[in-house]
Amino acid sequence: MAKISINMKTGEVDEKEIIVGIDLGTTNSLVAYVHKGKPSIVKDNSGKTALVPSIIHFSEDNDIVVGETAKQRLVSHPERTIYSVKRLMGKSHTDVSNYENLLSYEIIDEEDKLVKIKVGDTFHTPINLSAEILKYLKKRIEGHLEKKVTKAVITVPAYFNDAQRQATRDAGKIAGLDVLRIINEPTAASLAYGYGTKDSEPETIAVYDLGGGTFDISILKLEHGVFDVLSTNGDTFLGGDDFDRAIIDYWATQNSEMAQSINEDKSYGQAIRLRAEEAKKALSSSDQYTSEDGSLTITKKQYESLILEIVERTISKCTEALKDAGLTTTDIDNVIMVGGSTRTPLVKEMVGAFFGRKVHDDINPDEVVAIGAAIQADILAGNSEGYLLLDVTPLSLGIETMGGLMDPIIQRNSKVPSSAGRSYTTSVDGQKNLKVSVFQGERELVQHNRKLGEFILSDIPPMAAGIPKILVHFVLDADGILKVRAKEERSGKETEVTITSQYGISEEEMGRMLIDSMKNAESDMKIKALLEAKNEANSIVLASDKFLIQNAEILSDEEKEKLTALANDLRSVSQADDKDKINLSMKNLNDYSAPLAERAMNYNIKKALSGKTV
Repeated sequence: MAKISINMKTGEVDEKEIIVGIDLGTTNSLVAYVHKGKPSIVKDNSGKTALVPSIIHFSEDNDIVVGETAKQRLVSHPERTIYSVKRLMGKSHTDVSNYENLLSYEIIDEEDKLVKIKVGDTFHTPINLSAEILKYLKKRIEGHLEKKVTKAVITVPAYFNDAQRQATRDAGKIAGLDVLRIINEPTAASLAYGYGTKDSEPETIAVYDLGGGTFDISILKLEHGVFDVLSTNGDTFLGGDDFDRAIIDYWATQNSEMAQSINEDKSYGQAIRLRAEEAKKALSSSDQYTSEDGSLTITKKQYESLILEIVERTISKCTEALKDAGLTTTDIDNVIMVGGSTRTPLVKEMVGAFFGRKVHDDINPDEVVAIGAAIQADILAGNSEGYLLLDVTPLSLGIETMGGLMDPIIQRNSKVPSSAGRSYTTSVDGQKNLKVSVFQGERELVQHNRKLGEFILSDIPPMAAGIPKILVHFVLDADGILKVRAKEERSGKETEVTITSQYGISEEEMGRMLIDSMKNAESDMKIKALLEAKNEANSIVLASDKFLIQNAEILSDEEKEKLTALANDLRSVSQADDKDKINLSMKNLNDYSAPLAERAMNYNIKKALSGKTV
C-alpha cells in the first residue's frame, strides 16, 4: 500500500513529508534533514555555520533574541542573557545549588521545586527557554526549505532521566513541533556513521559523548538494523563548561583582584568566561594561549593538568558502562567520539588509550548527532528501510491532577508493551479516598482529552496532606490493553482496573486530537503554567497559615504582621490570572519566611533536646 503524507495542520497532501532532526545542545544547537537520501545540516543565511548558540536574551521590553545575537549580549547584559539552560532541564534548585554561583542570571530558590529563572519581573522555566531555541531552529529550516515544518526528532543525552526527557518534549510542543521521538544522542551518532544497517556486520560500539554541559558513554550492540543498548552511564552535569571553569579558576588563583571582580561584577565574569572558552578552543591546536591584551595566558601543558581529573571522571564512567554490559575493552569493535569537547587532544588520547584503539572522529563531532537525528526522522517518515521500529502507542495515557491538568504517565510513541509509574500524594488533611481518572490525549487540560475511566482508591489512613505516598502504575500490553494500579505504599491499600485504551477513538479522531494539540500547544502550556502556579501558591498559603499558628510563641508581632500580609498578598494575586505576579509574590513570601522557618526549627530542636515535647 502506498503511503500518503498529510500535513496535519493544513490537511493538504504533501509530496514528501519532511521530519527534521534536532540536536538541542548545552552550548550549541543544530537542525538537519534528509534530502534524496543524504543528510543535510541547515546553516545560517551566510552559509558559514550550522551552529546556533543555545543562548536567549531578553530586552528590557522582554523582546527575545536567540543565538549569535544573544551571545553578543552576554557581557553587556549578563543578568538578562540565559546560557547552558540544558543543564537546568528537569532539575530542582537543590540539584543546581552548587552551580548557581557560576551563573550570571538569577535562579529562584524554591526547595524541591523545578528551577525557575528570573529576568526582571518575569519568570521563566528551562522548558520555555528551550522552546525559544527550538522556535529559532524551526524558523531557520522553514526559511531554508520554504515550507512549514511541524514534526521533529529531538536528541537527548542517554543519561537524561524521565523528568528531563519530558521537559524536552514539552519544549518541542511549545515551539509548535510534534515531537515524534526523543532519541538518545549515542544512537543518533551511530546512525550517522552508518552502523547498524541491515547490510552491516554485527558489531559492538562505544559512543563517548562529551558536550558543553553533559557527558555520557553508551555501549551498543548493532545487528541487522536492530539497536540494542547494552548499558549507558554518564553525568548530566559534566562537560566543556567545566573545562572553561578550570581555566577561570586557574587565572583567578594567579590574580586575587580578578577573583574578587568575577564575584562582584557579572559583566566582567562573563567576559572572563568567554576568554576561557576562547583559550580552550585555541589549545586544541596550539601550545599556548594569550589574550589580545596580553593579560591572560595559559600553556597547553598547564591546561591539560587542570582538566586531567575531569577527563579521568569520564573514563571511570566508561569502566562502569563496560562492567554493566558484562564486557571488556577487547569486546569493543569501534569507538565514536561525539560533542565539541572531544576536540581536546587530551580527551582523544585518554579515550583511545583506555579502549586500546584509534577513536573515530571523522564526522564533525558538533554535527554528528543532528545528522543521526535527521536519519532517524527519515526512517519515521517511511523513507528508509532496514531498521527495526517497534510498535508504539498512538496517544499519551495519563491521569487528572489538581486544577484539571493532564499528567501523562505513558507518552505517545512509547514502545509497546510498556509500563510506567509515578508517585502522588493527597492535597487535603485526613483525606481517605483518592479518585483516579484516566485520560488519553495530547492536550494539557483533561477537558480537551478523552476520558477512558476512573476508580477510587479508598480507606487511605487519615494523614496530613502531602504525607501519603500513592504510586499510580500503568501497564500497557501489546494489544493496547491498559491496566492501572494505585497503591498507598505506607498502608499497602491497593486497587487495580483494566481499561481498553483505544476504546471509542477512531483513526480520524486520533488525527484530530493530534492536530488540536499542535494548534493549541502554546496556549495550553500557558494555561498549564498558570494553574501550576495557582496550585503551588495555594499550598504555600496553607503552609504559611499553619506556620503562624504552630510557631506563634517565637514570632514577634511585627513578624506575624509581615508574614500575614505577604500570605494575604499571595492569596489575593493567586485569584487573578497573572503567572508572573503569582511567582513574584511566592518569592517574596518564601524569601521572608525562610529565616523564620530555620529559627523555628532550631527552637524546636533545642526544646526537644531539653526533654520537652515538640
